Formats: sequence, structure tokens, C-alpha cells
Amino acid sequence: MGIGDGWARYWRDGSRPLEAMHAHFLDHVYPPHSHDSYSFGVTDAGAQRFRCRGAAHTSGAGMVMVFNPDEVHDGRAAAELGYQYRIVHIGPTLLREVLTDAADCRATAMPLFPQPVLTDPVLAGALARLHSALSCRADPLVRDERLSAAVIAIAHLGASHPPRTRSLTGGAQRRTAVHARELIREAYLRPIPAEELAGSVGCSRFALYRAFRAEFGLAPSEYQRQLRLRHARSLLSTGTAPAEAAAAAGFADQAHFGRWFQRMYGITPGTFVRAAI
Repeated sequence: MGIGDGWARYWRDGSRPLEAMHAHFLDHVYPPHSHDSYSFGVTDAGAQRFRCRGAAHTSGAGMVMVFNPDEVHDGRAAAELGYQYRIVHIGPTLLREVLTDAADCRATAMPLFPQPVLTDPVLAGALARLHSALSCRADPLVRDERLSAAVIAIAHLGASHPPRTRSLTGGAQRRTAVHARELIREAYLRPIPAEELAGSVGCSRFALYRAFRAEFGLAPSEYQRQLRLRHARSLLSTGTAPAEAAAAAGFADQAHFGRWFQRMYGITPGTFVRAAI
């Protein structure tokens, strides 16, 4: 979508209070306003200046703008070439839900950020990965895993005391991971929300993620994608066209399938098909 002097793209995650925007502005000026969510903007290029809490601030490339719910701020370019940024809005109820899950129903303090601009590569990276999952319409498992990672990074910076998370150990960890792996094997072609998978094995989403990665070296979403790639590869070997194999294996489109196929196997689907011929 064009916005006068620049462009903006926006995404929403279904019925949950989770939204993302990617934009590049030159002359656009945001009037004073606030959001009913936590808002985290990662500046990619250029610089943006804004007023918040009675003072002027500037966010340059690599910095993170942080706005607590209902915190009034404005915004405009602070560089001749404008600024490009990605922003994620997370509703307080969703953020609390993720923190509660990670703490296994223990009470956790909601984060409150005293400074509206941060320089923290860990938080910037977690937000960028979450933004990518939203903008690329990634599978539910991918979105849920990246949301949890981002919220944990957020809480570690904004909470007065770092959140205490709970993980499974020993035999419980192994049994949970193996059970989850069996469930993914049975249903890897369809979207599997993290909540559904965790409910089936009887633990929190966060604990399941930790257990699965500890036991198998992959996140549940990565294991699901690996099974889909293997299925698509077997279809290609029998003469199925790449576009049909991508759809049958549960990928969003052929381009998405092609990128992951090449990352996994080092060759394109077309190269694989021609070699078989």
C-alpha cells in the first residue's frame, strides 16, 4: 500500500491481538497517538525521531523503539532519505498468556520499559524473526515459537525481575519430546498450532519447545518442515511437478517450497527433477 511519499504493508494474526507492519517513509508525520498494545519497532535504515514522555528521541538503524500500552508518541523522519522500519504490536493479554505459559502458570510481572529506545541485538533479532513469520504467513508452529522467543526477550529487558521459566527434565523430557514427534509425524501435512500440540502431550508450549529441541536438536516447526520437504522430494522423484509437490506437501506456494528445498538440499527442485530424468 502506498502512503504518499513511501509505502507500508500490514499483517494481522487471525483473531489474536498480534499485528505487524513494514514501512518506508520520507515525509510522513505521525501525530501524537498511542496503541492499546505493546509496540516494538526495529529501524532497518535511516532514522526516525519522535517525542515520548516529554522528551525527544531518535532511533537509528539497528535500534528498537519500545512503547508501553497507551503511551503517547509521534514520529517523523530524522534523515534525508527517511527511514524504513518493522513494527510488531502485541496485545497485553497475549503477552501475559505467553509469559504465563513459559512460567507454567506461575505469576509473572508484566514488563514496563523505562526507555523508549533500546540497543539490544537479541531483542532486535527476536522481533525481526517474529515479524518475518507474520509477514510470510508462516505455519502456526513457526509463529507460536517465534512469538514465545520474542516475548521472553521482551520480558528479560522490561521486567523488574527476569521471568522464571520451567522446563521438563530427565525421563519426562524424553517422553514428552518423543510423543510430540509421533504426533507431528501423523499430521505434518496440516497446520498444527503449538497450543494443540502441547495440549496433546500434557505440558506448556514453552516446556514442549525446550524438550523437543533438547532431545532432537530441532524445534517442532523445523521438524515438521523437514518431513514436508522429504514428502515433496519423494513426489518429485516420481515425476510430480514442483508446483504440485509444493501444494501436496503443505507449503504456502512454489516459491516458498523452492527456497526451503534449496536451503535443505543445496539444489533447486528443478535440478533435482532433471537429475532424476
